[in-house]
Amino acid sequence: MPTAHPPGDAGTITHDIVEPRSLTLAALRSVIGRLPVSLRHLAEYQFGWRDETGQATDGSPGKLIRSTLTHLCARAAGGGPTVALPAAVAVELVHNFSVLHDDVMDCDAVRRHRPTVWSAFGTAQAVLLADALLALAFRTVAELDRASATTFGDALLDMVEGQSRDLALGGDRVETVAGGLATAAGKTGSLLRCACRLGALSAGADGPRASAFGEFGEHLGLAFQLTDDLLGIWGNPETTGKPVDSDLRSRKRTLPVLAALASGNAAADRLARLYSRDHAVQSSPDEWSELAGLIEDAGGRSWAELRSRQAFLDARAALDRAQPDPEAAADLLALADSLTHRTH
Repeated sequence: MPTAHPPGDAGTITHDIVEPRSLTLAALRSVIGRLPVSLRHLAEYQFGWRDETGQATDGSPGKLIRSTLTHLCARAAGGGPTVALPAAVAVELVHNFSVLHDDVMDCDAVRRHRPTVWSAFGTAQAVLLADALLALAFRTVAELDRASATTFGDALLDMVEGQSRDLALGGDRVETVAGGLATAAGKTGSLLRCACRLGALSAGADGPRASAFGEFGEHLGLAFQLTDDLLGIWGNPETTGKPVDSDLRSRKRTLPVLAALASGNAAADRLARLYSRDHAVQSSPDEWSELAGLIEDAGGRSWAELRSRQAFLDARAALDRAQPDPEAAADLLALADSLTHRTH
């Protein structure tokens, strides 16, 4: 098994990572072209191909992380360059379905440095587009075998459960760190697990080997979510493309917050009192800054960073059990490292 890159080093992004992205983009454009014109234009806005006025742009649909993992896991399991393309497209479609719903439920008005679909075109349009993308995803999955379709359906149910738990983290419900980890496993880990398992299944991997690839994705999903939570508090909005204070403003109990609250020290007590306030009335930028400092003082930031590193190591161990092709494994580890130590 190749050695992981040092923390902060994204590794070398090779042609074997870039080419799957190009394949997926071309296939996504073809699939989106099946939508009715009104929804198609909304979808093209969501994927970065049009602006609010409908003019074509050279924007990007994002990093295509999940579909790239699908392709790389297929190659690591011995598959050819296009064997996992239907699975990769389905995974990317359902990811965008979830993003559209998340933005509505979390009232996030900005993503990737521009208005989200609901804030630009209305909530009803965003929900309809999400439903259309989900329908396209299942239509694409219909091309796969039974095991792949079951994997996809199970992941979607886990995602919905994870999002349900995530919504509760913004309210008054008391949540533990263990509960927060379970939420991350559903909301984020389930789709990355699905992406990796589908890639392996597309290449003909048997059940146990495909499961090991799936475990790699699930552990990577936790590392990814922990990094996302850290960026949600301490990230730079100019690079993340999202308001940095949204989680603090809504008093969302992300993993660093849950770890801080569980520490039992003076900073945790002060944090708990502030989190119990009516944030809609009393919250201010100065208070958000104080909250971030209290989370760090209570140990939430250091806990999340350490737990993210452990999740990366767990992912690496699972990949080792999958007995991957060495070159593909090196690309998977480089991608995993870049996701764990990213700044946006």
